[in-house]
Amino acid sequence: MVDLSAIIRPGDRVVCGQGTAEALTLTRALAALDPPVSLFVGPLFSDTFARATAIDFVSYGAIGKAAALARLDILPMPYSQLGDAFADGRLRADVVLIQLSPGPPGRRPSGGLACDYLLDAARRARVVVAEINPDVPWTPSAELPADFRIDLAVAAEAAPLELPPARIGEFEARIGAHAAGLIPDRATLQIGVGSVPDAVLRALGSHRDLGIHSGLIGDAVLDLIEGGAVTNAAKAIDAGRTVAGLLFGTRRLYDFAHGNPDIALRPGRHTHGAGVLARLDRFVAINSAIEVDLTGQVNAETLGGRAVGAIGGQPDFVRGANASAGGRALIALPATAAQGRVSRIVPRLADAVVTTPRCDVDAIVTEWGVAELRGLTLKQRTRRMIAIAAPEFREDLDRAAHGLAA
Repeated sequence: MVDLSAIIRPGDRVVCGQGTAEALTLTRALAALDPPVSLFVGPLFSDTFARATAIDFVSYGAIGKAAALARLDILPMPYSQLGDAFADGRLRADVVLIQLSPGPPGRRPSGGLACDYLLDAARRARVVVAEINPDVPWTPSAELPADFRIDLAVAAEAAPLELPPARIGEFEARIGAHAAGLIPDRATLQIGVGSVPDAVLRALGSHRDLGIHSGLIGDAVLDLIEGGAVTNAAKAIDAGRTVAGLLFGTRRLYDFAHGNPDIALRPGRHTHGAGVLARLDRFVAINSAIEVDLTGQVNAETLGGRAVGAIGGQPDFVRGANASAGGRALIALPATAAQGRVSRIVPRLADAVVTTPRCDVDAIVTEWGVAELRGLTLKQRTRRMIAIAAPEFREDLDRAAHGLAA
């Protein structure tokens, strides 16, 4: 195992790759050392830090297994701002642990599965440690710049993480069908990963000339590329190229991305940037929520006072879609949780956490239909929202709505 004891100092802020871009050889060595440091993480798909006791964690959201970390503090910052915050020092980075793909002859290593804030953090870090992993795809667009500094390079001892496609059930399929009806041909899509996003993508197989401009993509996007629905031909910028910041998928996606110039990995200031998104006609942002209230306010961050989600890029993408000519900002979620015992359409947000305010919301989609909210009053919105709640909760929501009005 790699020994990081000579590199890590007490009180350091360590920054590591997120999701499938976690440098497992390095993060496992850090977890074994368990030093008194602060570790900045994104989504976690591994159990690397499940037993860490001395490390404090900071993240822009409790995504994946990060939600189980006991010593987790949340940074309420939109994803679009993270790169600049590391670049100008507002967010500190003392040590960066990065996973890279070795370059082919005559080329430099590549970020492979990610092009994100880690590069900005590395430029200001005291030490940059790179894990060179030949099983990571070499993505041309994420090739490191010539002046990128690596202080220590180690060989990977594990294959990169994979995130398999989610299982799509009946309710997710119905949500996907409703959402697909709002998406025109030649639209450019932003979408996440999980059962609801995958269901939306599966429902788009008969669409034509779709584009992808997203913070991340998984295998479900590859299905649309191979099926001919995604061509990226109608995009005003990055025409012909699928744009994302992160690859959250399986070996199938990695092999497709390897050496592929049509997969363009871009940093957050491009994938999430307001000026960029506004230039994309028919930009459709598809995001999710933990709960939505009767006026359309969206909570995608907390449940019962506990962080289980993230601000992430939702505000960036919702506002970008609203600024796009012909754009749509969709919030798609199941109408219930806890095996149908709890409504996710609520009179008030329980934790008073608003990820997306009602002034920015366009349409809410559940398995029971679509609530179009643009241009509606609060009373009109309430009726639309009750109509897409699960039938067994509608009477209670109607009574609650009268209480709110009083």
